[in-house]
Amino acid sequence: MTRFDTRLTDLLGIELPLIQAPMAGANGAEMAAAVSAAGGLGSLPCAMLDGDRMRAEAGVIRQRTDRPFNMNFFCHAPRPPDPAAQDRWRRRLAAYYEEHGLDPGRAAAAPLREPFDDRACEVVEEVRPGVVSFHFGLPSGDLLERVRAAGAKIIASATSVAEARWLEARGCDAIIAQGYEAGGHRGIFLGDDIASQAGTMALVPQIADAVAAPVIAAGGIADGRGVAAALVLGAAGVQVGTAFLFTPEATISDLHRQALAEAVDDSTALTNVFSGRPARGIVNRVMREVGPMAAEAPPFPTAGEALAPLKQAAEAQGRADFSSLWSGQAAGLARPTGAGELTRRLIADALARLSAVS
Repeated sequence: MTRFDTRLTDLLGIELPLIQAPMAGANGAEMAAAVSAAGGLGSLPCAMLDGDRMRAEAGVIRQRTDRPFNMNFFCHAPRPPDPAAQDRWRRRLAAYYEEHGLDPGRAAAAPLREPFDDRACEVVEEVRPGVVSFHFGLPSGDLLERVRAAGAKIIASATSVAEARWLEARGCDAIIAQGYEAGGHRGIFLGDDIASQAGTMALVPQIADAVAAPVIAAGGIADGRGVAAALVLGAAGVQVGTAFLFTPEATISDLHRQALAEAVDDSTALTNVFSGRPARGIVNRVMREVGPMAAEAPPFPTAGEALAPLKQAAEAQGRADFSSLWSGQAAGLARPTGAGELTRRLIADALARLSAVS
């Protein structure tokens, strides 16, 4: 095998079958532009950006490359404020506030994580990106039609065969098969049982058999071997996240970089303590002592409100005790390099390996 299934590259108008995972808070226009310029599909995470920031970041990408890029959005259903849940969560964390000399009643805002809405759709209609991707399902049908009318191809994450079929039935052009190994937030949306979620090796071929749309493998892919394996399993492309956190274009903290550099196969776990939804990150103090899955954590995305002052205090002392250190299980395979070089190298290495065994 010296070539890959070109359905994805033909669909998205890209050269290489690689999508840089959108990582809210960890990447912006610089990484997305570098990946797209190298022939892959760079992604701009938009869930933590307001409309003006989306426009500005998209403008930077357009200044650096004329190739397609992806704008990514969350599709969770916001829940009404629950003061009682917040109070229970603060009581659970009270000892940490006392330890750091902080007022447990101190107000703090969780990081902005907005679902796709009319405001965001207007930005898409103005920017007209080549691709729009969604996490936690899809937006309403009218919003989805407006995205399609703006000329964008639509892709979304599935963590099960049932979710993949659901997405295809609603017109997704390609489907991301997110394995259990993947870093960051799980895209699960048709249930909440993370214990039964499949790994990438099991999930990709079953989704490829179940849908006609091109499948994009995500989770545990950080080198050419992982890319080659995904292509053999039936994927038409891959989505890579954690490996791109090792690039200079990543916007993560030095503490996060240090944790990634020291990560091995069993360094991560799924946790809800940072946002209220399951997400995979490197285990730290609060995950060990409160979680990793804490029943007291309030609904997404509000769990971060009570942690914010603790995170700030600990990081000022050079510790990541209360910081979200998102990472997949394959961080130990990643190496520091530029985002563009990583894009080209992953595909070249995969094709060389496939050619050697064909």
